[in-house]
Amino acid sequence: MVDYLKNFFIGKAKNPLDQSTMHNISLVAFFAWVGLGSDGLSSSCYGPAEAYITLGKHHFLGLLVGIATAFTIFIIAESYSQIIELFPTGGGGYLVASKLLSPNTGMIAGCALLIDYILTITISIASGADALFSFLPVNWLIYKVWFAAAVVLILIILNMRGIKESVTVLMPIFLGFVITHAIIILYALVSNLMGFSMIIQSTVTDIRSSTTELGVLGMLFLIMKAYSMGAGTYTGIEAVSNGLPILREPKVKTAKKTMFYMVVSLASVVIGLFLAYALFRVEPQAGRTINAILFNKITSDWGIGGYVFTLFTLISEAAILFVASQTGFTGGPMVLSNMAADRWVPKRFALLSDRLVTINGILIMGIGSLILMVSTNASVGFLVVLYSINVFITFCLSQIGMVKYWWLARHAIRDWKPKISVNGIGLVLTSFILVSMTVIKFNEGGWITLFITGALALFMSIIKMNYNQTDRLINKLNRLVKEVDSVHPVYQIPVRRAKDKTFDPNDKTAVILVKDYSGTGLKALFSVFKQFRGNFNNFVFLQVGLIDAAAFKSQAELEEVQNKVKNQLNRYVELLQQHGYNAEGIYRFGTDTVEEIDKAASDILKKYPNATFFGGQIIFPKSSFLSRLLHNYTVFSAQQRLYKKGIPLFVLPIELPVK
Repeated sequence: MVDYLKNFFIGKAKNPLDQSTMHNISLVAFFAWVGLGSDGLSSSCYGPAEAYITLGKHHFLGLLVGIATAFTIFIIAESYSQIIELFPTGGGGYLVASKLLSPNTGMIAGCALLIDYILTITISIASGADALFSFLPVNWLIYKVWFAAAVVLILIILNMRGIKESVTVLMPIFLGFVITHAIIILYALVSNLMGFSMIIQSTVTDIRSSTTELGVLGMLFLIMKAYSMGAGTYTGIEAVSNGLPILREPKVKTAKKTMFYMVVSLASVVIGLFLAYALFRVEPQAGRTINAILFNKITSDWGIGGYVFTLFTLISEAAILFVASQTGFTGGPMVLSNMAADRWVPKRFALLSDRLVTINGILIMGIGSLILMVSTNASVGFLVVLYSINVFITFCLSQIGMVKYWWLARHAIRDWKPKISVNGIGLVLTSFILVSMTVIKFNEGGWITLFITGALALFMSIIKMNYNQTDRLINKLNRLVKEVDSVHPVYQIPVRRAKDKTFDPNDKTAVILVKDYSGTGLKALFSVFKQFRGNFNNFVFLQVGLIDAAAFKSQAELEEVQNKVKNQLNRYVELLQQHGYNAEGIYRFGTDTVEEIDKAASDILKKYPNATFFGGQIIFPKSSFLSRLLHNYTVFSAQQRLYKKGIPLFVLPIELPVK
């Protein structure tokens, strides 16, 4: 029943070694535009409106803000296109800051991105719920939070099935938004072709009146404030660089095409909305969004068809906000898996499920969003305050990293000047927005975002320190490898007598679970000789090549994992054969180490019926919550799984040296 329910909701397992699998689950540019571009495009529901409202009665200054916003979109997009070229395996702002500035700076960029992605999911779904419930009776509002939480759970399940499956389900909503807004904006512009000269005159008049009323500096401050308050428009642009691993080969070409779709659609909608606001002289009204007022004005003379079209357009705005949360479920786990590879977070966040998705990352994104949703009562007003600041931390750090790179490489790269110019302009713009947003929103609750980001960075630093400390102890243990490979090893393996060298699969066989050719594996081997001296003539070394998010980035990465496992096993086999023993290396590859051990055990027993299984388990000098959280206990899990089949597995304690 459990397997049936799992297959029904999540889907059947996929084979990571099948070359067609990676091709089938990867996204072409169009689907990537839906999955990664929805966050940016959905921001047109509130970003331009927020900037327009900030201008107050000086509505025609919105054209200047719109032009500045579109320019910023293109600059940020072009700067991230350069990042995609430089880091074709993905990683975005986290990898840029880590490689080009410092690991600690990269960690801060990663923390900011993770908080931003959780907020993306939360605010998108909360905004969508607000828009949807605005069409429903007021007494239904008590169910809004539960509805939003249910949407989060549904999206968690969809993403656990696979990124491509979730994008395919959400694509009609995305296309509905694009089509309805394209019709609205084109109609607004075409029906007012004769009014463009009036817009230019009105803009000039507004500039003069605002200069008279506020002064030149006051007018510039108002424009800059409106420009900053529309910062939500730029969120999501970085998602393509983070999502490179899920794109179709050639990944860089697909990523650039995706970025092109995203930028053109977003900039077109933003400019179109600002023009439409001015053409139809939209005035804010209590209880209604700026876009809703605009759509009503445009379709007011369409009759009943206009009402239906406006209703459908507003529903599409609500729906795409749900789709926008997909960016958080796509980008967040990617960032987590990259940080897990660098061991800022537990390594389990790089593990793949049998559906080949980073299931732990999806769950942590979803759970984080649920906690925020319930704790804030799905208050969009409060969530907006928390939003936008963090993504600009990553923007700024990535731009600094790229500027530094082009400057240091200026003697080797011919066209470094235009490249550094793009990132330099991007740095100035994103830094201005970051400072403005932090100052404006700090006392409104922006400090909470910075506090949470700082607390997360501190927690990650503690995790990294723990991993580094463990590495130092394991490196001491790995000195054993050099001693064994030396001419006079400290640990001698008894040489088997020549008359006993005949191979018999029915002889007693020791099956030793190993991971790499390391001190841990050698210690386990020596423990078998010490405690069962002379009992075993045959030795089998079983190693599972774990296919995680890092290995599944490309076919080349998969082949590297396979070659590494084979080479490591050969060293064990050669060591035993040199001493006269029958030895064999058996390897498996998969996303679940215990599952592969379970499968291999049955096959091994068919060939070696008198096999006994052994596995080494590292014992820490001091056990703590962190050691249990950060380090796996695969051997114990395998022991439990094999026990159910009546196969004993002896756990050999490998104590880490203190000195």
